[in-house]
Amino acid sequence: MQLTVQLHKMKAIHGTPVQYFLRSVGEEIPLNNWVDLPLEIVFSGEIHCIHCGRQVKKTYGQGYCYPCFLSVPETSECVLRPELCQAHLGISRDMEWSKDHCLQDHFVYLALTSAVKIGVTRSSQIPERWIDQGAWKAIRLARTPNRYTAGLMEVALKNHLPDKTNWRHMLTDKKATEIDLREIKTAALKWIPDDLVPFFYGDDTITTIEYPVSSYPSSVHQLNLPNTSVFKGILTGIRGQYLIFKDGTVFNVRAHQGYVVNLTVG
Repeated sequence: MQLTVQLHKMKAIHGTPVQYFLRSVGEEIPLNNWVDLPLEIVFSGEIHCIHCGRQVKKTYGQGYCYPCFLSVPETSECVLRPELCQAHLGISRDMEWSKDHCLQDHFVYLALTSAVKIGVTRSSQIPERWIDQGAWKAIRLARTPNRYTAGLMEVALKNHLPDKTNWRHMLTDKKATEIDLREIKTAALKWIPDDLVPFFYGDDTITTIEYPVSSYPSSVHQLNLPNTSVFKGILTGIRGQYLIFKDGTVFNVRAHQGYVVNLTVG
C-alpha cells in the first residue's frame, strides 16, 4: 500500500491494545495492522502549517508557521505551563477557545511512563493524554475547576515529583514496576498547599494501558526529517506518539506535524 499524507498527531482510542489512526487531511488511517510490516517513510520536501495551511521551510510548536505560532491559542504559554493561565481572569488569545480548553474541569494525575510523573489535563482528555505520553498506568490525583488551579497544584508537586518522561526508557519498555501509585497519591496530599486540598480526588482507580507493540528494542534513536529524507524498516510497535522500528529507530509523529510524506507499507 502506498499513500501520501500530511502528518498530524495520531488519534488513539483506549482498548486492548490501544487503537491508533494516522490522521491526514480529511481521513483517518488504521495503523495497528501495520505492526510487523515493512514501512518506508519518504519526505516529500513539503511542510505546511497545520493551522493556516501555507507552505513553510520549518515549523514552530509542532506544526505551526511562525505567525500562527505567535497568535493561535493552541500555542499559548499556558499549554505548557498551566500555572500561567489567565483565562479565569478573562485574559486569553481567544476566550471562546479558552472556555472549551482552560475553563473546564482539569485533572492533576500521576502516570507511569518510564517512571512516575505528574501531569495536568482536561477531564475530557483522559485517557487520551496518558496514551499520548506512553503511560502504562495512571491515577487521578485531583480535580479542579480550571487549568490555572490545576497548574498551581502541579507546581507544588513538582518539588517532589518529575513532570517529564524519559522517552528512551519509555520506548524500550523500562518499567519501574515497584512503584505504588496509590501510595504516592496519599503522600502527595501532604505536599500541596492547604487551600488546594479540597480538590483532592477520592477515586483511587488505576487505569492500565496496553500498546500495540510486538517487541521493544534494547536502545533507540530518533528519525528526524528532513535530516533523513528516506527511511525503511520493520514497524514493531506504536506507543505514545511514536512509531517504533526493529532496528531501534523511533519516529515522533506529533513532532513532524505538517510534514508531507510518502508512505509505503508491506
